[in-house]
Amino acid sequence: MKITDSNPKQTSSRLKKLTAELQQLEAKLRLGGGTEKIEKQHKQGKLTARERIDLLLDKNSYAQEIGLLVAYDQYKENRSQKSEVEGQRSEVRGQNKENPQHSAFSIQNSDEIGAAPAAGVVTTVGRVEGREVVVVANDATVKAGSWWPETIKKILRAQEIAMRCHVPIIYLVDSAGVNLPYQGGVFPGQYGASRIFYYNSIMRRYLKVPQISAVMGPCIAGGAYLPALSDVIIMVEGTSFMGLGGANLVKGATGQTIDNETLGGARAHNELSGVAHYRVKNDEACIAKIREFVSELPFKAEAGAVSLVPISKTKTPAEKIYEIIPEDHRQPYNMRELLDCLLDDGLLDEFQADYAKEIITGHARIRGIQVGVIANHRGMVKSPGGGPPRFGGIIYTESAEKVAYFIETCNRHQTPLLFVQDVSGFMVGSEAEHSGIIRAGAQFVEAMATALVPKIVLTVNHASGAGYYAMAGQGFDPDFIFSWPSGRMGVMEGDSAVQAVFGSQLEKLKAKGEEPAADLEQQMNNVRETYERDLDARYAAARGFVDAVITPEQTRDAIELSLRTSLNNDGPHIGQFVLPHSLV
Repeated sequence: MKITDSNPKQTSSRLKKLTAELQQLEAKLRLGGGTEKIEKQHKQGKLTARERIDLLLDKNSYAQEIGLLVAYDQYKENRSQKSEVEGQRSEVRGQNKENPQHSAFSIQNSDEIGAAPAAGVVTTVGRVEGREVVVVANDATVKAGSWWPETIKKILRAQEIAMRCHVPIIYLVDSAGVNLPYQGGVFPGQYGASRIFYYNSIMRRYLKVPQISAVMGPCIAGGAYLPALSDVIIMVEGTSFMGLGGANLVKGATGQTIDNETLGGARAHNELSGVAHYRVKNDEACIAKIREFVSELPFKAEAGAVSLVPISKTKTPAEKIYEIIPEDHRQPYNMRELLDCLLDDGLLDEFQADYAKEIITGHARIRGIQVGVIANHRGMVKSPGGGPPRFGGIIYTESAEKVAYFIETCNRHQTPLLFVQDVSGFMVGSEAEHSGIIRAGAQFVEAMATALVPKIVLTVNHASGAGYYAMAGQGFDPDFIFSWPSGRMGVMEGDSAVQAVFGSQLEKLKAKGEEPAADLEQQMNNVRETYERDLDARYAAARGFVDAVITPEQTRDAIELSLRTSLNNDGPHIGQFVLPHSLV
């Protein structure tokens, strides 16, 4: 009998529901500033940021947008702020306003988005002429492509991917500069806008990472240094402008009357200043020129020592994942069945399969690429010798030592690592402490942190406590970090937080034989609701804690692209960049 969408097993799936909500949200975010702004862009003779990227990347090749959900639930009130007009320019000195409220999850309805969809910039990893590249494209439909604080975060993350993986980075510039009411979160600081130009310089001088800039709209003030620090600058006739100050600022500062095209248009910077290198007629010609440049780059590095074989299919279709992930996130499931949906032929050559079974380690392939898999088993595990059972998803002393040794082995063999996270933390209690779990946990963390091979992270359910750190949490600079919509990232679950905060009060009431009063119940419910909100994968993605929330069907594509991108660099994958001793 054919299963239809009306089948309760399909439609009631927690993961399926969360995936549908994610896809609806993403569709709205991809509209940027909305259909009217898109039409305005077209009337100016310009393509939108996403249209430019679609034209740039190879047809029928998988591309992964990074940070699509960043800032989506923030800046809600800005839609009514008339002081923020379209087309503002960073050249004008504005009053240093305090950053208005854009706090955590100010929008409760996931279908609602704020005034900064995708933070006004599209950052993508894809392929051009068969070569993996990073693309940064200002979205001029969102406040004229101006820079919000989160815009800087996204651009820096894109640059870090390019530096770590040694792949070309392409900037499609169309920005009015700093979003003035938020300049305090954009302009100053170690990780303010100046960090972009620092990374430009490091890539240009030391890392030899190709940087190609296309000025396809305005490029104002300090933002002009981004293309100026690139290897190649292309400008589009009639629509592009590049200058430290625009015509209005020039008139105010010097009294000189001049139009922007004469001041800093494509012809001016190609014929007079020599700042730009190429002048093209339109966006389409500009994109074609970029593809030509990429095709002329030296051949990319081979995968080095990483074993590659022809691609195989999975043992089980990805759709089965919706049935494997339980309705209640606290319930157990079979992690090996889930891996059957991700690994080539479902084959996993387990390492120490009979030891510390609460964590799974082994060698496998994804789209023909050899990887070392580290995955949390869920469910109860019998202890050898008849001891008490162990909880899946918890890291014990033996499992920490097992993973540390496995990571070190993969590192010696130059095998990339894939962490499949569903971890609730490290074991606590006298037995765990006396077994030396602190020492074992430190060995786990050190092995993971210092491994020189690429590290890819996929959160499928829980990413809690110090276990999240050990399983290559974001602070340890994995090359890419993804989550399914079912991912839950936080120190602990809501019920645990209630116990931590109100436990002593509840114990006293219990001793007296009393029930919690209504106001205490309300406080506890508020804590649970706050944690439920903050644990949501969309919340994490909105703050850049993951590169993207992906669906089960996208997972193999996303992991393959991430692996192949990271394998462009056969050197160490530690930090944003590692400079050779001969250069420093």
